[in-house]
Amino acid sequence: MSQATSSPFPVHAAHAATGIDLLNRLAAEQLLAPTCDHFYFLRHGQTGRNALRVFQAPDEPLSALGEQQAVLAAELLAGEPIGAIVCSDARRAFDTAHTVARALRLVPSAHENLRERNFGALIGTSSANIDWACEPEGGETLAQFVDRKREALAAALAAQPAPVLVVAHGGTLYALAALLGVAVDASIFGNAQPLRFSRAGPTWAVTPLQQRHADGGGAALA
Repeated sequence: MSQATSSPFPVHAAHAATGIDLLNRLAAEQLLAPTCDHFYFLRHGQTGRNALRVFQAPDEPLSALGEQQAVLAAELLAGEPIGAIVCSDARRAFDTAHTVARALRLVPSAHENLRERNFGALIGTSSANIDWACEPEGGETLAQFVDRKREALAAALAAQPAPVLVVAHGGTLYALAALLGVAVDASIFGNAQPLRFSRAGPTWAVTPLQQRHADGGGAALA
């Protein structure tokens, strides 16, 4: 399956090929093989630091716009046959998941290992020139991040009853696409953009439930 992906984040040209290629190579060492034939993914609503392009800590809250985006996502997802919701326990994803869960009358299951990549000493600094191949002090290497995502997503997609909705982060979505061999572009990475992943034989594809672009931070990190 193709491992071709394009960066959803603002990446300096000198860093792009190295970081993206490394992520894809790491993901290709052991692709995900979910037994389900479809599932849903939702990136959290916008935060203030999304709009500013700043690396975030787990306690970063949704902005007012992010809260509105979560409500709109809930309206879109309310028409889908979602059986379970699994989310990151980071505040922005946790709150987004609970907004959706109220509309679906479900209770989300929150997990620390679905958090965004830990950028350590870079948290609070600009993410405008993110280098995915970096090894931040006090944070995760890219290899550690991909390994964590592989394990966390495999567990999340095995949740029952199916189909599952995973509510997490932009970096998680980027890793998920690579781990499934799905070719993507930046248009699917908007905040609170509901996505449907479906499988035909061994080949996965992703479809937005509604193509839209969130104002302020649709392509910002995490």
